[in-house]
Amino acid sequence: MLSEPAPAPAAAPAPTAAELLDFVRSIASDPEKVAQLALDPLDRTWIRLEGPGGAEAWLLGWPPGTETGWHDHGGSYGAFVTAGGELTEESLSVPLPSEGWRSLELAEGLDRTRALPAGKGRAFGRNHVHQVVNRSAERHAISVHAYYPPLPLIRRYLRDGRTLRLDVVEHPETW
Repeated sequence: MLSEPAPAPAAAPAPTAAELLDFVRSIASDPEKVAQLALDPLDRTWIRLEGPGGAEAWLLGWPPGTETGWHDHGGSYGAFVTAGGELTEESLSVPLPSEGWRSLELAEGLDRTRALPAGKGRAFGRNHVHQVVNRSAERHAISVHAYYPPLPLIRRYLRDGRTLRLDVVEHPETW
């Protein structure tokens, strides 16, 4: 008698943005995990983490005065939380199209700034454009980030007043 092959295991469901936020909060509140990150006085440092449901996750160190520059996450959604120090997120209050443009003139009133001290963070959607800054002149900041699906690319933008221009597209092999 022939038996039927066992069914393939079901893929784990994709984590929600809320689940990613819960994950980064749990890592950020774990002093032993945060202490694993070596801090460099001049350059950002990082450790890759195992995220929930196949998500990409990172523990990041931010020397005083460092920033990401304006960027998006290539269509991934995610969350991040400050684990130490304070970060500032500058973002746009409307989702932008992820493809099909090289330059946009932004309407007034779209800019949002959030101070994110230790323990604070946020989830964001697939078309989120922002930059993250450690404005401190003396103190490192540490943060935890998670993205789903894992980052297929990062688009970096130049900002000149209300004009946002696509500058470069980075792929994972260059990180």
